[in-house]
Amino acid sequence: MAQSTNRILVSPTLDTVIAPIHQYTEEQLAKIKALREVSSQSVVSSLYNSNVPNQYAETLLLPPADPYYPWELRWINRADTMTRYSRASKWNFADAQKRIKATIEWRREYKPDLIPPDDVRIESETGKIIINGFDRDGRPIIYMRPGRENTETSPRQLRHLVWCLERAKDLMPPGQESLVIIVDYKSTTLRTNPSISVARKVLHILQQHYVETLGRALVVNLPMLLSFFYKGISPFLDPVTRDKMRFNPDLHELISPEQLDADFGGEYHYEFEPNSYWDQIIAACGIAPDGTRVQKKEGEVEDDSSPPNTKEKEEESPSSTTPSTSSSETALEEKYGDTTITKDVSSPHLEQPSAVSVS
Repeated sequence: MAQSTNRILVSPTLDTVIAPIHQYTEEQLAKIKALREVSSQSVVSSLYNSNVPNQYAETLLLPPADPYYPWELRWINRADTMTRYSRASKWNFADAQKRIKATIEWRREYKPDLIPPDDVRIESETGKIIINGFDRDGRPIIYMRPGRENTETSPRQLRHLVWCLERAKDLMPPGQESLVIIVDYKSTTLRTNPSISVARKVLHILQQHYVETLGRALVVNLPMLLSFFYKGISPFLDPVTRDKMRFNPDLHELISPEQLDADFGGEYHYEFEPNSYWDQIIAACGIAPDGTRVQKKEGEVEDDSSPPNTKEKEEESPSSTTPSTSSSETALEEKYGDTTITKDVSSPHLEQPSAVSVS
C-alpha cells in the first residue's frame, strides 16, 4: 500500500506542456494594448488626459497616493488580465472596458488580494476546499468537498473561496491562465450542500470577476438527490461556464496519476492535516499575516505576486508594500526540510509560449 503524505503539490510535473496557448492577431494585440492603456490611467491623470474618455475618469485606477493603488496596478499589469477580459468580451472593446471597470470596482471594495489568512482560516479546517496538484495542461486543481462543510452560511465562506482562487492564481505556472475545480459530492447531504442563493453568488464572482479563469469544472459522485441543485443554478450559468462543466468524467484523461488525489483513482495519497496544509499553501504563495506578500531575497526571480514598489507608497502606507521576511521557498524548506514541495517560481522546465508584447 502506498505511503500517505501531508505534502501538497505546488508545481506541475517536469514534462508538463502548458495549454491552451492563445495566439492573437495584430488587430487583437492592438485592442489589448489599447485596453491596457485606458485601464491603467489613474483618476488624477485621466482628468488631464484628453485621450481618455471622461466617462471613465471616475472608474479607472485610484490616485497613486491611495494605499490600494499598487495592488490595483499589479492586477492591471498581470500578463493575463487584458487578454482574459478581451477574450471574454469576444473582442468587443466597449464591453471589455465595461467588464474591467466592474471588476476594478469590485476588487477595490473586496480587496481579494489582501485578505489576511487568519480571517478565513477556520473555513479551511476540514479541507472542504483545498488546492493540490495540476492537470495535464498545468492548471492548478481546486478540490471542493461540500460534505466537509464546517461553518454556517456567512460572507466569510465566500471570502474563503475568493482567497483560494487567488492562491490558485499564485500557483499558476508561466503561460497558464486558468484552473480546474473538482467538486466531490461524496458524503454531501441537503444540509451541507450550499444553497442556490450561495451558488448564485459564487457563479457571479467567477463569471464576472475571474473571467476566463475556469478551465474545467468537474463534478463527481453527484447523487440523484442533489441533481435538482444543478437544475436550480442552470439559469445562472453562462454558456461558456456550462460548456466547461463535466459530470463524472474520466479524471485520468485530464490529470496524470501522480498529480491526482488517490480518493479519485490517482496515485497521490494525500492525507489532509489542517495545520500543515495551511502552512504550506501560505508559504508556497508567499502570503504575509496581513495579507500582503513576503519580500523576496536579493537575487531571487521576480514574479507578479507583489505590487509595484513605489517610493511614495513605502513612505505613506505599510499596507501597500511587501513586508521584509524570508521568501516562500525558503519558508517551505525551513519548515519541512525538503525541496520537493517547493514551488519553482521561474519554472524553467515548463514549455511555455513567448510573452505577448503589448507595450
